[in-house]
Amino acid sequence: MLSLFWPTVSEFDDLLAGNRRFAESFALNGFDGVAHAGVAIVTCMDSRIDPLGMLGLAAGDAKIFRNPGGRVTQQALEALVVLAVHLLAVQRVLVIPYTRCAMATATQNELRERVTASSGQDASWQSFHVVEDQRTALREDVAKVRSHPMIPEAVPAGGFIYGVDTGLLEQLA
Repeated sequence: MLSLFWPTVSEFDDLLAGNRRFAESFALNGFDGVAHAGVAIVTCMDSRIDPLGMLGLAAGDAKIFRNPGGRVTQQALEALVVLAVHLLAVQRVLVIPYTRCAMATATQNELRERVTASSGQDASWQSFHVVEDQRTALREDVAKVRSHPMIPEAVPAGGFIYGVDTGLLEQLA
């Protein structure tokens, strides 16, 4: 019965082997946890996005908050305020949603139907926080960062859309 709730080791063997290879040349020990380039990024969880690589940064340079759609949610603001800006040396904030995002290209009902079909469970009650107008939402999200009373005016926030087909950023805010 326990196996219904806890995965067996074999389900993760490939990932654990990858971790051992990673650890063989691990050079990040001793990092202090601050953002060495002074950058915080709010972006989507999509696997096509390499937040550090797209900005020419490396491990230890930035704080990264990821969620569906790359939105500035209450949790993202909390991360920016508490951890990044005041404790971890963040001096610039980038909000970066991306092209062809499911949250911006599908309706609430379409996502619910897709999840229902995939899961076999009724998802009509689930909210997916779709984005009707990605550019407007991005400007609103940047305004949330800029107007937050705990984020100093000296910390600039910019809004960019990442092109998943080109690798380029377009600044909108």
